[in-house]
Amino acid sequence: MDATARADLIRRYAEGPALLRAALAKVPAEALKWRPAPKKWSVHEVIIHCADSETNSHMRLRYLLAEKDPVIVGYDQDVWAGVLDYHNLPLEPALTTVEAVRANTVPLLKSLPESAWSRTGRHTESGTYGVEQWMNIYAEHLEIHARQIERNLAAWQKK
Repeated sequence: MDATARADLIRRYAEGPALLRAALAKVPAEALKWRPAPKKWSVHEVIIHCADSETNSHMRLRYLLAEKDPVIVGYDQDVWAGVLDYHNLPLEPALTTVEAVRANTVPLLKSLPESAWSRTGRHTESGTYGVEQWMNIYAEHLEIHARQIERNLAAWQKK
């Protein structure tokens, strides 16, 4: 990955929380916990998932950068949503968590030396996992969920 592509991914990563918050702002309160289908997440669950995912990603990057032989632990996001009862967790602290984690990570990403981008570890589910792969995944992560929120809202409006 060259410096231009990397800078674009960091920009997208930094802009993710605003996209998520903007998508959520369009959702009326009565639509927040509506599910578009069985086993599909509500908007509320999407936001709580984002907080959990972002806190995991925050540590994943740091393990990749700082540990000698990093192991990145996978988790079942659907199990977390059920066991942790996402519908009963508050939205605003989750959004604040997403914003804080990203605000804390953007300066780190911008300051990484070239050598850091080639660091790798082992993911318990997918094998070799590196900083560049991390960047590609998480630059897009909140974009994906902002679009999911928009789709949920559109489906709710059609019901």
